Amino acid sequence: MSSLVPSASRPLRVRFTLTRLDLALVGMAFIWGSNFTVIKAALLVMPEVAFNAIRMILASLLFMALLARGGGLRAATSALSRRDWIRLIALGLIGHTFYQWLFMAGVARTSVANSSLIFGCTPITVSILSALGGHERIGPVRWAGVLLSLAGVYLVVGGRAQAGASRFGDLLVMGAMFSWSVYTIGSRSMLTRHSPLVLTALTMAIGTACYAPFGIPTLARLAWSTVPIIAWVGLAYSAVFALVVAYLIWYTAVQRVGSSHTSIYSNVVPLVAMIVAAVGLGEPLTAPKVMGAAAILGGVALTRMEVRAAPVEA
Repeated sequence: MSSLVPSASRPLRVRFTLTRLDLALVGMAFIWGSNFTVIKAALLVMPEVAFNAIRMILASLLFMALLARGGGLRAATSALSRRDWIRLIALGLIGHTFYQWLFMAGVARTSVANSSLIFGCTPITVSILSALGGHERIGPVRWAGVLLSLAGVYLVVGGRAQAGASRFGDLLVMGAMFSWSVYTIGSRSMLTRHSPLVLTALTMAIGTACYAPFGIPTLARLAWSTVPIIAWVGLAYSAVFALVVAYLIWYTAVQRVGSSHTSIYSNVVPLVAMIVAAVGLGEPLTAPKVMGAAAILGGVALTRMEVRAAPVEA
């Protein structure tokens, strides 16, 4: 017979877990990784503000349509207090208006490698902000996974001296990454009382309403007939998948497993971005980048390991 002994004398057992939510987060990383190249290619033929205004409007309409099914929009808004609306407005400005402006301007002015590298720092930023705010307690195993993935991000990029990159563009993307991290942390309390769809739909609508007016002059000057069909396909992909599908996966995960756990999957984004950019834009894929890819995936796997006390023979 076997029995359990006191936890202090039990050996540790490491268990690796992988859920459907983890698989969805991997899919999200592939969407966002490919989105860098899609945006970079589309901005060659469309102004950044016009492109972003159209895709944000399209995403907001899709979110509202999803929320309106079965009277969900009325039920969601009626359940919001004045304090909720203030927080939603703040989240909409930080997570959509400011973030989207900084992100698009940065991607237009730097390389896919540099921009994806900077977004690979999201888990570090989220973990630090979460720990400082007392939202989560970050254990040593998860910290090790974050640091390993971050080291892999640097290997993937393979240095900053790349064609098409600029210091100003890097700073803009860094500001976008920080805005996204603040938005992720700030949404936690709202997600305890409202669904990811409600939160994302309403903040996206608020952020779009504040961003879109800046795109009107550019849209008025745009020669619509000269925009190739491939640019419209890229815009639709970026709106539907990068803004709607991926956002819903992200905030469903934040609600269920926490912001620090969720944000580690953003370290897979540079890996995907490097591969897609190598194929679509001709950016080189070198041996250090392959080594970095292994470190990134190893870091993600490390964060999914649970260390528990195991029962032993009496």
